[in-house]
Amino acid sequence: MNRLAHETSPYLLQHADNPVDWWPWSAEAFDEARRSNRPVLLSVGYSSCHWCHVMAHESFEDDATAAYLNDHFVSIKVDREERPDVDAVYMEAVQAATGQGGWPMTVFLTPDAEPFYFGTYFPPEPRHGMASFRQVLEGVAAAWTDRRDEVSEVAGKITRDLAEREMSFGDSQVPGEEELAAALLGLTRDYDAARGGFGGAPKFPPSMVIEFLLRHHARTGSEGALQMAVDTCERMARGGLYDQLGGGFARYSVDREWVIPHFEKMLYDNALLCRVYAHLWRSTGSELARRVALETADFLVRELRTDEGGFASALDADSEDGTGRHVEGAYYVWTPAQLREVLGDADAELAAQHFGVTEEGTFEEGASVLQLPQQEGVFDAEKVASVRERLLAARAGRPAPGRDDKVVAAWNGLAVAALAETGAYFDRPDLVEAAIGAADLLVRLHMDDRARLARTSKDGRVGAHAGVLEDYADVAEGFLALTSVTGEGVWLEFAGFLLDHVLAQFTDDESGALYDTAADAERLIRRPQDPTDNATPSGWSAAAGALLSYAAQTGAEPHRTAAERALGVVKALGPRAPRFIGWGLAVAEALLDGPREVAVVGEGSDPATTALRRTALLGTAPGVVLAVGAPESDELPLLSGRPLVDGKPAAYVCRNFACDAPTTDPDRLRTALNGRKT
Repeated sequence: MNRLAHETSPYLLQHADNPVDWWPWSAEAFDEARRSNRPVLLSVGYSSCHWCHVMAHESFEDDATAAYLNDHFVSIKVDREERPDVDAVYMEAVQAATGQGGWPMTVFLTPDAEPFYFGTYFPPEPRHGMASFRQVLEGVAAAWTDRRDEVSEVAGKITRDLAEREMSFGDSQVPGEEELAAALLGLTRDYDAARGGFGGAPKFPPSMVIEFLLRHHARTGSEGALQMAVDTCERMARGGLYDQLGGGFARYSVDREWVIPHFEKMLYDNALLCRVYAHLWRSTGSELARRVALETADFLVRELRTDEGGFASALDADSEDGTGRHVEGAYYVWTPAQLREVLGDADAELAAQHFGVTEEGTFEEGASVLQLPQQEGVFDAEKVASVRERLLAARAGRPAPGRDDKVVAAWNGLAVAALAETGAYFDRPDLVEAAIGAADLLVRLHMDDRARLARTSKDGRVGAHAGVLEDYADVAEGFLALTSVTGEGVWLEFAGFLLDHVLAQFTDDESGALYDTAADAERLIRRPQDPTDNATPSGWSAAAGALLSYAAQTGAEPHRTAAERALGVVKALGPRAPRFIGWGLAVAEALLDGPREVAVVGEGSDPATTALRRTALLGTAPGVVLAVGAPESDELPLLSGRPLVDGKPAAYVCRNFACDAPTTDPDRLRTALNGRKT
């Protein structure tokens, strides 16, 4: 029975024609398990997951395996990007039981959704000491039939253990100078000075940690913090992690040197990194940072924007290699012979030197991932631009990687913030318009008449699943960035609606702790709650940041109080695990700095207003917020009571709505926003 055909998840749709009798996550699926007295197979993955595709081809498309599953199990397929709450709860169980996790995630449950056996990828035959998937299925089915009491006891114990797990959130005091200095020291100890980044292989782009380092430098003047950010960004941008032809970043590097990527491209990585490189340029004026920020923004708009104006979730790592095989990286890698075919001998030699393409190859089967091993200026810039353009055009003729077209609210919020700021910094109104288009879609399609968010949509059809904390927080973050960039109060109003839900539905009134799901959301075996940043800012950290920015724009004391209470976890975790709470540390930097509130009053058509506005946008003070508008405007609270000065446009720099003397001089404003806090 094809129960997945009408889902909005591309991942579920990929399995709609499997011989496995899949169910989506639903009460009906568990009712069927109880009715038929069968255990549940929960399979969790996502569209651009390489090993998910492998296991699907090997096992879920196999008629014999499917027949066994259909006879002995109720099989549920979940897209982790659509249901991060389900993924988080059972991944916690997998990691607790096995010491590791990953996708595809394979969990066996009782009909009451209690887990009792765990794994990730299982091969179709025994391999390297790993049981085959069929052996696992037979073992679980036998245990369910012959040792039901034992299975129930194990499931009950695991569920109780998960329910009793409580994280220590510290003393709920806000982090101060001591904790942030300790976090910087911890990062320094874990820093790879020879290659950039933190830790060993695999290496993930540390976008949120870099944001903390840039803010810490802006507030304290720490040259060590800035150098780690600069070097890491340069290494990533010059390595194979970055698409040297089309812009944008792959998910991670499998090696320490940033040479060989895992080729999937995620919206959230590219949104976060686009913003980071724009902020790096703002801090240093680096031409490399400027180029990468703009190329990444252009990649987002060119390859991920949907017909409805939102942004698709991901591009697959795999694509056809020209022989009918689906191969990881086939779209991106080059051999010397392929360069010669496109460019001719002379230009192919230049391209090979410029991009590090060798006869031996840096990847598989003699192919190379394009890098920039030479310093800028070694080759003629016009010639390099011509070579790059011709290679990009030739690559466009290759079979393209698949695209996961679902629009995830949280990740689109990150993209809105990145494109709005990048467009404003570099005078690219088209990027700001792209940000507004995505924000419009989120309001029009994802928000209901009570301003509650849906997690996903696809092809203009909203998904059935409720937004989680990161959706509310990241979308609010995007709206707040648009407020500063456009001066339009409607975005501040929408952010307020979302953050009121955060206070009402996601916050523990007694402790100030935050939950990942709303109080009225579907009940799972545990209400997920994780303040640590992973591939994206945690909902907890993102909410703290959005609440703080909203309070700075409006003076709303409940929102600032909630942000401060939420940051108590940064005080506890920042010194111990700074790599895993980078966005929380960045928000803490903003709190310590104020954050500064800038009101620019003046008519938008006046060049003096434009100059002050641009200066404020480029201010590096951590978490600075900006309101721009006509004097005495009531559209943005920061503008209230802020008159012109001697009839001229003026800028007011404030903290907690207490302002320094206004200035009409962009240079004085620049000094007020780029210097250390006084």
